[in-house]
Amino acid sequence: MSSVQNPPDYFAVFSLPRKLHVDLPQLERGFYRLSRQYHPDVYATKSPEEQQWSLDQTSLLNDAYRTLKDPVARTEHLLRLEGVVLEAGKSDDGTSKESRVPADLLEEVFELNMQLEEMRMNRKMGEDNPQLRSDLEKARAAFESQLAAVDSNLREQWTKWDAALPSAQAAGAEASKIKDEMVALLDRRRYLRNLVRDVNEALEG
Repeated sequence: MSSVQNPPDYFAVFSLPRKLHVDLPQLERGFYRLSRQYHPDVYATKSPEEQQWSLDQTSLLNDAYRTLKDPVARTEHLLRLEGVVLEAGKSDDGTSKESRVPADLLEEVFELNMQLEEMRMNRKMGEDNPQLRSDLEKARAAFESQLAAVDSNLREQWTKWDAALPSAQAAGAEASKIKDEMVALLDRRRYLRNLVRDVNEALEG
């Protein structure tokens, strides 16, 4: 019988609490200190088992540092540690999260898809429509603004999580609410990034 393996705790690698606001200079100092400590050269004359341990620790350290220094990856990692299943592929209703349009963006996305298709057709025919290009640039700016708002809201949730962590709240309904909100924001962020990518490809294609 197979079992789901728990992810390694990257916060524990650096002896950090599971908080989302991270002192990045401190994290970097810790990374270089531990890198020197685990470096394979230090274990060059040790047993094969110790040399392999050094390689494993170095790999774990690199993965931990790369994850924790990135705000989105750090948030996703914490949620996985907290037992939240993050799958980009499917949402609760079985549809692709990448293709499911947030309800408040339905009208904008419908209009955008028409504009993108028109831009592709124009390009095939060797034509250029300055008004269409201008409209797509405005759409990109609007989606980028929404992305910035999502990131701001995500940071607010970090603050709530960090404040709740030392107390009994961290294991209760308040923590569940914060985690649900972070998952929703990450889904929205992923969708908006895809929209910006699609517009960039159309404008630069």
